[in-house]
Amino acid sequence: MRQKNVKMAMCAVTAILAFSSMDIRANAATDISSVLPSAGVDYTLQANATSLKNIKEEADTEKGLDKQAAEKHGTEVQPDREPQGSVSGNESEAEGGSGAESTDVLNKADPADLAEAGMEEKVIEETKEVDTSNLSEKILKDVAKKLDRKDEEESFKSLVIAKVNDYVNVRSIPSEEGEIIGKLYDKSVGSFISETEDGWYEIKSGSVTGYVKGEYCVTGDDAVELAKQVGTRIATVTTTTLKVREQPGLDTTVLGMVPIEDQLVVTEELDDWVKVNIEEGDGYVSMDYVTLSTEFVQAESKAEEEARLAKEEADRKAAQAAARRAAERSNSSNGGSGAQVMYASGNGSEMGRAVANYALQFVGNPYVYGGTSLTNGADCSGFVMSVYANFGVSLPHSSAADRSVGAAVNGLANAQPGDLVCYSGHVALYIGNGQIVHASTSKTGIIVSSASYRTPLSVRRIF
Repeated sequence: MRQKNVKMAMCAVTAILAFSSMDIRANAATDISSVLPSAGVDYTLQANATSLKNIKEEADTEKGLDKQAAEKHGTEVQPDREPQGSVSGNESEAEGGSGAESTDVLNKADPADLAEAGMEEKVIEETKEVDTSNLSEKILKDVAKKLDRKDEEESFKSLVIAKVNDYVNVRSIPSEEGEIIGKLYDKSVGSFISETEDGWYEIKSGSVTGYVKGEYCVTGDDAVELAKQVGTRIATVTTTTLKVREQPGLDTTVLGMVPIEDQLVVTEELDDWVKVNIEEGDGYVSMDYVTLSTEFVQAESKAEEEARLAKEEADRKAAQAAARRAAERSNSSNGGSGAQVMYASGNGSEMGRAVANYALQFVGNPYVYGGTSLTNGADCSGFVMSVYANFGVSLPHSSAADRSVGAAVNGLANAQPGDLVCYSGHVALYIGNGQIVHASTSKTGIIVSSASYRTPLSVRRIF
């Protein structure tokens, strides 16, 4: 018992001396983005210092040796008790014990433990979880945004982007002898699958999965910056009604409003706001109410190309026939008032022209946000939806969703009357001759405009 008290007293003295003279360094990250979701603090005890962990291990080792010695001599080891006397009394009791017994215990100590005790430096590393309750919501959101942006940029490395004058063929096998199954047009994008030894990339783009020659594309680190240039940055609205403001800030003038799930083209990204394009002009929306993504043009399969070309040829023939009929009617007519304005051209399908002419009768009626009435007021998608409802076609009340209806048309140059022309946060009906009819703003109502007054995101054909 005395021997054990001596050892505990020696441990206590060692601990006091060690912690009174040790040099402690705390290394912590200063950038919040580098410490979430957990923060690490490293403590280093300098040479010739002793850690609490090692003191406890040495005490436990000696206790075990005491037990072994007692069992060998046939005595019962008593459990530890709180000391009854003072420290000086315990020291006196220890001094009265057998020195031979103490020497015997030390001789039985494990040499490995003694070697460990002689290490010149012992290091304690502790990792603490961050208490995020003390961090501001703004800091957490900023970190999340940075991480999301970093993750997206990292994903760009797995893209394959065509960098050619026109297009690169997508083939069934990694060889120029392979069948052409699609085309990856310049600045179009596919997802990297694998690379062959002779420089072919296996990709998936749209409905096409095949091989392209690596020399005509970029991927990996080279694709990151190019992806930012060729991709369209989109902000998707996540709240019921989002106010678009003239300047970044909650106290600035409201320029317009856009509904939930609407998609807006982003032209600039600030810390807490993004600059977007809507019908009323360029404005700013808070990043708290949108999610950001990047859209890319994808490959066109051989079957999709053939179907598109066939439809374009049929539409051209129909347009030529309609133009001849219109000319014949004009020649046989006795004439009329020169003040009459004809908006819809004779191009396109008969049903498409009917849609365009039907829509034109509502020019001058009011714009109402969220409305669907062609007479009392409608917003842009409500106007298009209600016009097509007259022809038995159900369209969504969303300009973003309208970008996925019908069939894709290759740009305004191939648009025909009745086609939907989709812009950032807006949709209109093409009426021919480079014009559209649309429910524009609360100031202008339903009007006719040039189709190229803004850059379209897509053109869709219903009929």
